[in-house]
Amino acid sequence: MARKKRSAEKGPVLFNVIYEDGTLSSNRKVPSAELGGFDGDAPARAFIEAQDRDIAEKSGMSRGRIKTIARSPRQ
Repeated sequence: MARKKRSAEKGPVLFNVIYEDGTLSSNRKVPSAELGGFDGDAPARAFIEAQDRDIAEKSGMSRGRIKTIARSPRQ
């Protein structure tokens, strides 16, 4: 029996974010539709930065600059 190709991942992709001040933000959700293509995971940084700006605007407390972003290990 032939196997079907796995369809594109649906739902969010989880990322761990390390900020320049050393803090870690685990399992940040980025829609899979934002990723892929020639840019790979690069759009995740812009998406998470936009989330941080929105959170800072609402809370009045800003996050530091992002140092690194990496996909969270699958569980």
